[in-house]
Amino acid sequence: MARNKEFDMNVVLRKAMEVFGHYGYEGTSLPILLQELGIARQSLYDTYGTKKDLFIKAVKHYVNEKSSAVVVYLEKSESVKEAINAIFREIVFVLQDEDRRNECFILNSAIDQVPHEPEIAALFEEDRIKLERAFHDALVRGKRRQELSTEQDLQALARYLYHARYALTQVAKLTNNPEVLEDFAKVSLSTLEA
Repeated sequence: MARNKEFDMNVVLRKAMEVFGHYGYEGTSLPILLQELGIARQSLYDTYGTKKDLFIKAVKHYVNEKSSAVVVYLEKSESVKEAINAIFREIVFVLQDEDRRNECFILNSAIDQVPHEPEIAALFEEDRIKLERAFHDALVRGKRRQELSTEQDLQALARYLYHARYALTQVAKLTNNPEVLEDFAKVSLSTLEA
């Protein structure tokens, strides 16, 4: 008879995001991973596979969760401009929270792996297409409603917003100064006023 797992798989996955975010993929040794996750080596292998398998699962979980929330928020919001502002404000808020920011830093490790890991590269390409489309559709709605006065290429602006959203994690990795994050977000959002 199989033994019941003594841990919550989603809790472990969320904790793995924090660990990989804090140490990076390369810097996360198996002993660190097991200690931080509070699980045995065999449980890791039986449930998630190798360290690399767990990393890929954690990245997928993070990207899918965050991107799906952005898509839904953009689709349901009355004001496109306010929705995009709120998305960027939330990212800045999370990145300023010491308890939550490490989870976001998994992106830095994941992006480093894109040239070497086809599965991660495919995940980011799928994410890029989904989010650029969501930003573009929102910008088109905003322009149609005369909420945006921009004469810019809306597809180019959607691409910029997608990348600026990810760039905020890099900024947060380089500095603890909240003003820098807020300035970056403010300048990014100023593209909606052009």
